[in-house]
Amino acid sequence: MRIALGADHAGFELKQKIKAHLEQQGIKVADEGTASTESVDYPDFAKKVGEAVAHKQADLGVLVCGSGIGMAIAANKVSGIRAANVSTEYEAEKSREHNDANVIAIGARILDEQKAFTIVDTFLKTQFAGGRHQKRVDKIAEIEREELRTGK
Repeated sequence: MRIALGADHAGFELKQKIKAHLEQQGIKVADEGTASTESVDYPDFAKKVGEAVAHKQADLGVLVCGSGIGMAIAANKVSGIRAANVSTEYEAEKSREHNDANVIAIGARILDEQKAFTIVDTFLKTQFAGGRHQKRVDKIAEIEREELRTGK
């Protein structure tokens, strides 16, 4: 498994801890930045992670900012990305199981390190259930295709 990982300045320290946590489990991590706590713009890193996942350079993505909200919004602008802002294990599980989310965004100002690890681990181990959920994910993809075709 290969994970694309990105953060802004608010999420930098937690991103570094998540990276070490994943690598200790033998998971390959593509660190898409940022490289410090110096102020940066979160959309730049959400785009990098989103594109890595959309272009199959990574299986899934994890984004960290202050709240997770901005990262999720920005990542969802990348075609093919279904990013969920999560703050509980339940949300991480259901975002994968029911929505086939391929990116999660978490908040470094909301979660402590251990909770973040548990959420990321839950997200990575959960599989998409398919079945009745597949048609809903297909409808999401159709909305995206319509937007691309019509430019509306």
